[in-house]
Amino acid sequence: MTYTKRYDGRKHDEMRQMEAKINVVKNADGSAMFKFGDTIALAVVYGPKILHPQHMQNPRKGILRVNYDMLSFSVPERKKPGPSRRSQEVSKVTEWALNSVVDLESYPNTVVDVHIMILQANAGTRCAGINAAALALASAGIPMKEMISAVAVGKIDETLIVDLIKEEEDYEDGEGATDIPIAFLAKSGEVALFQLDGRITPAELKEVVKIGRKACKEIYEVQKKALKHMEEK
Repeated sequence: MTYTKRYDGRKHDEMRQMEAKINVVKNADGSAMFKFGDTIALAVVYGPKILHPQHMQNPRKGILRVNYDMLSFSVPERKKPGPSRRSQEVSKVTEWALNSVVDLESYPNTVVDVHIMILQANAGTRCAGINAAALALASAGIPMKEMISAVAVGKIDETLIVDLIKEEEDYEDGEGATDIPIAFLAKSGEVALFQLDGRITPAELKEVVKIGRKACKEIYEVQKKALKHMEEK
């Protein structure tokens, strides 16, 4: 079976409309908004600042902490406030992905806090959060080896698609949908995040990486444009 027509009419490799803005929260050290269609992520950065309690400090470099959460009104059915098992898992994998690009060796005994809030959700929230967080870190002046970009690649029946929406995540016909959040480093092209929920063949895996890398190049252009506007101000 082949998934021939997407719910919103996009081509299989077509992204939703994207938007990125820098310095959207004036009282933060860095902040950014990233948008995939109806999915909106806001990221704010505070630090580097001295880490307390002292026994948690690393004398060789600073520590990155990430907190991801979806606001109660971000989804049609109001979400229960506060952290959940899912938000803790997304916080941790986002932290791993961002740690592949930040360079905190010049900031021993400190912490950089990244808070990601999903203002509106229509799938792809962790990827939007990573994209926003990377921009927020850059706007805060945190040293980074390169930019990082993330997107969700999916498989419905036998068809690979990019940047899923909620209806595609919840697709139930056939074998259901496979969701693969993936992130790449912009210059080296290295994979910084790869998660798999569903089934996929080795041959399809290679195609997922190819499709994801192409999509992330488009995302990087949006990020780069936002950073350029920041530099011009």
